[in-house]
Amino acid sequence: MDHPDYARRRQNMVREQIASRGVDDERVLEALQQVAREAFVPESAREAAYEEVSLRLDDGRLLPQAHVLAVALAALELRAGEKVLEIGTGCGYGSAVLARLAAEVRTVEPDARMAERAASLFARLGLRELHVRHGEASAGWEEQGPYDAILVQPGVEASAQALRAQLRVGGRLVMAQPAAAAVVELVRTRRVSELRFESEDLADLRIAPAAGEAARDGAARRGADAAAGAQARLAAAVGRAGQAFEDLDAADLEPLLRRIGRARVVLIGEATHGTSEFYRMRQRITRALIEKRGFDFVAVEGDWPDCARIDQYVRHGEEPAARWKAFARFPSWMWRNREVAEFVDWLRGFNALQRPALRTAFHGLDLYSLYGSIERVLDYLERVDPATARLARQRYGCLSPWEDDPAGYARATLTAGYRSCEADVVAMLGELLHARASYGGYDGERFLDALQNARLVANAERYYRTMYYGSRESWNLRDGHMFETLRTLLDFRGPRSRAVVWAHNSHVGDSAATEMALRGEFNLGRLCRKAFGEQAYTIGFGTHAGQVAAAESWGGDMQVMDLRPSLAGSHERVFHDCGVPGLLLPMRELAPDPDLAGLRESRLQRAVGVLYRPRTEMASHYFESVLPEQYDEYIWIDRSHAVTALDSLSLEGQPDTYPFGV
Repeated sequence: MDHPDYARRRQNMVREQIASRGVDDERVLEALQQVAREAFVPESAREAAYEEVSLRLDDGRLLPQAHVLAVALAALELRAGEKVLEIGTGCGYGSAVLARLAAEVRTVEPDARMAERAASLFARLGLRELHVRHGEASAGWEEQGPYDAILVQPGVEASAQALRAQLRVGGRLVMAQPAAAAVVELVRTRRVSELRFESEDLADLRIAPAAGEAARDGAARRGADAAAGAQARLAAAVGRAGQAFEDLDAADLEPLLRRIGRARVVLIGEATHGTSEFYRMRQRITRALIEKRGFDFVAVEGDWPDCARIDQYVRHGEEPAARWKAFARFPSWMWRNREVAEFVDWLRGFNALQRPALRTAFHGLDLYSLYGSIERVLDYLERVDPATARLARQRYGCLSPWEDDPAGYARATLTAGYRSCEADVVAMLGELLHARASYGGYDGERFLDALQNARLVANAERYYRTMYYGSRESWNLRDGHMFETLRTLLDFRGPRSRAVVWAHNSHVGDSAATEMALRGEFNLGRLCRKAFGEQAYTIGFGTHAGQVAAAESWGGDMQVMDLRPSLAGSHERVFHDCGVPGLLLPMRELAPDPDLAGLRESRLQRAVGVLYRPRTEMASHYFESVLPEQYDEYIWIDRSHAVTALDSLSLEGQPDTYPFGV
């Protein structure tokens, strides 16, 4: 009989670690719910069986966290009645889950002792549909083939070319190949015909440290520093090199403005999407850049149509108020908060004193607003070219079945034989580009808005086709779109235009200085450095502890959550050890202090988005980076607080034009 406590933990694991991260294959979720993970691991590891950690098996091999297995199983696209080959039986947990999804499972284990143990365990558990043998991984089990699907487990080396020959036509081979330290790349190969195979990169998955080993591994890696006192000397050197402040509202920004100089693009980050101090300091810097340096526009990690509502408000636009309010969908608190509202109100007041042509604009860089952008394109075409508007409705109609669930479009395009909407949305963008001369003369600003929305629809359609498994392609496409949008805005406003960008650290910091580069990922900051050189100035943020506004799962309610103290050995812990409430550290101009050399070592850095999972802090929120190569400036806030989300009560009495609305 299933132990009730383990059953509850298993239910929580499936809900919080797997379903909340986008794996929504009901058969996979049900299979994971039915298999007792604790029965397959050593007794010493059973208490951690349902934590988001890897588990160390008796032979030293790692059993990755269940989320990694779940993503791989979803990628197999298994249907009832199919025949599956697994390479890398291990403790047998993955085999048992596969047995719930397929009619027959053959599994090959290269280690003789593990194969014997797995066979014995399968017999005790009555898993008669599982057949295990000891054999070479790349040899597979050819005489029992062909197979509908083959899964190569993480940590097992095998030849894709050898194994794919054992697939039947239409069969899928999914392999987890090493991509970087603690990261595997999920690749799927499909047999299209007897002689033709198609492969695609699906995801880069982080393998969490084994239960109980993360702290020991970190301590071992940093042990030499700690023993020699280098950590303390580094923290003291950082304190000497930086500009300390007690209160961020009173921090002197003039030295920072001098360092920024004539930079054309200033990218200002944040270590979380829900920390008040990051928003407030970013607002202070931006106001100074607008007032004293004449920056032309602010571009944020937000959706273009929502930011267009803000732009209409702050530039006193003549268009009637839009039918929707800005940032009303999840995660609304990211931009719909008191801190952003204060900046928006200030910018409207500042612009009121400027000639219309000199007013500072507010734009969005992101591409999630697929259907909002379609509506904006159609509204524009209805005004200037009704015939083309009818054509646009026909083409965009391809996407209409998934208006309430864009991720559903991604799943549909994974189905063999389903026609994607790519050709239709790209053709629509081409129509607008072709009509640039005639439409642009009608109204440059309105045409820019329509063209950007059409470009967004084309990129978003592709993004949703690639995002289902969280692959590097979807990340690169998103940041590439943000950079393309930024360049479009700069070109539109002329060669002397200057921009302030607000986005997460993970977007603005140079990806070449982080483990992202090892996975083949680039970001907005990397593209800006390549395009603008020293004319791009990047500012990152960090904090040690406090509170943050975030959700536990995508689509969940915002909570004010306690932010755990930063991990030992991390960049954040170095700055915390400086013992100051706040600090501005110029990375481009680091003092020639030998004690600062340790700052150029690769260390852990924390990143919290709209989701925060404190129970899996290390696996979910830390990555490796070299801080001085990532940013030109780093701003430290030792203890921080959550943003104040705007609710209906706090917005009562606002004018109809107010973009956040009631």
